[in-house]
Amino acid sequence: MNLPENRVPSQFALLAQRRFAPLFVTQFLGAFNDNVFKNALVVLLTFNAAAWTTLSPGELANLAAGLFILPFFLFSATAGQLADKFDKARLARATKILEMLIVFFIGLGFALTSLTLLLSALFLLGLQSTFFGPVKYAILPQHLAPQELVGGNALVEGGTYVSILIGTLTGALLAGMAHGGAWITAVCFVVALVGYLASRAIPAAPASAPELEIRANILRETWRCIGFARQDRTVFLSILGISWFWLYGALFLTQFPEFARSVLHGDERFVTLLLVVFSVGVGAGSLFCERLTRRSGKTVEPGLVSLGAVGMTLFGLDFAMASPAVGEIASGDITEKVRDLALFLGDPAAWRILGDLLFLGMSGGLYSVPLYALVQSRSENAHRARIIAANNILNALFMVTGALAATLLLEHGYGIPTLFAFAAVTNGLVAIYIFTIIPEFPLRTLIWSGWRGARDGEGKTKDGEN
Repeated sequence: MNLPENRVPSQFALLAQRRFAPLFVTQFLGAFNDNVFKNALVVLLTFNAAAWTTLSPGELANLAAGLFILPFFLFSATAGQLADKFDKARLARATKILEMLIVFFIGLGFALTSLTLLLSALFLLGLQSTFFGPVKYAILPQHLAPQELVGGNALVEGGTYVSILIGTLTGALLAGMAHGGAWITAVCFVVALVGYLASRAIPAAPASAPELEIRANILRETWRCIGFARQDRTVFLSILGISWFWLYGALFLTQFPEFARSVLHGDERFVTLLLVVFSVGVGAGSLFCERLTRRSGKTVEPGLVSLGAVGMTLFGLDFAMASPAVGEIASGDITEKVRDLALFLGDPAAWRILGDLLFLGMSGGLYSVPLYALVQSRSENAHRARIIAANNILNALFMVTGALAATLLLEHGYGIPTLFAFAAVTNGLVAIYIFTIIPEFPLRTLIWSGWRGARDGEGKTKDGEN
């Protein structure tokens, strides 16, 4: 689908159009449900572990996280094959039906006080997300014009973080209620049902490779998906960049509870504040991408990736450097003052931290949205869903690697601010490496910012590639 440049509406106009709105609602509610159940389960097990198992709360939290992400390793290749072979709108509806069935397992698990059933349901939710992922991103180029890809991805990315935030808070709230298991089940089922009804309005998205033969060999097909992604260097490096973003973001999000407790000396309200600020930042940065891309006159502006990478490094580093200042206040004679959220917000050091976190999230949005659009626009249609599947596999691999690295550093005595500083510096090195290989990214940043001399450099780069 193509539109004249001067006829491309605002990205928010897509929310009123059938070719985008039902998909947006479907994915928003799916991400919400995942996080309601994940967080509610972790909260319940944290405070009532003895009633469920002999495992410690920390071990349970790690087990839950691992079970949810495991399907991305095992079944992403199959999900990509299905999304290339069949109509993606029909697959979206099938995943929502699966989600409603999974909620019955959740209800049964709570009714029987069965940790096995609840953890199995969590694994199945991860499986459902695995099959929906390639559908969600591969369907956008079929329904949107090239000029709308950045705006569509911005809404999906921003909406995902908002739904994660709302789902996380809702899960914690439901877990603290009387008969929490029943409330969690009821909310998850209603949300899944509404998501299914929304999916029924998604327009048809015909198969891109209807003759494809589905192969069950997981390892071979996983490698095949990665092979499709590696056929275009820009696509593959964009996928690596997206995977790094998920590693970086997940590292911060995972450490927020302990950071709030041990560094800020706060309670759960501090964790909520950090989650809200970071999520608002990612959402705002994602939505801002479309406006900045229009300014460049391109359908996708790679220069925003460089801008976002610099911001992720600088604001991440300053966030780490500012954190000990608040920690020092908290450990001094006015500990009680800092433990009060209202008084904490009256401290200038606190606003430096929150400002860094907000702009860190915004930088992440600027960084990731153009990369998603590049992957979609430069992938061959017949293989696009399998390339998205490769992206999901590498995302999961990077997040697990990041979690293991963070655990190793913390076990060796490094504090959380030091961990954040290490991640920020590493982010800078990763960015330098990627931009050395793909000079188009930093050159487009200079062109976008108005430096005329960069246009000659971009031309030379393209000539050299050709």
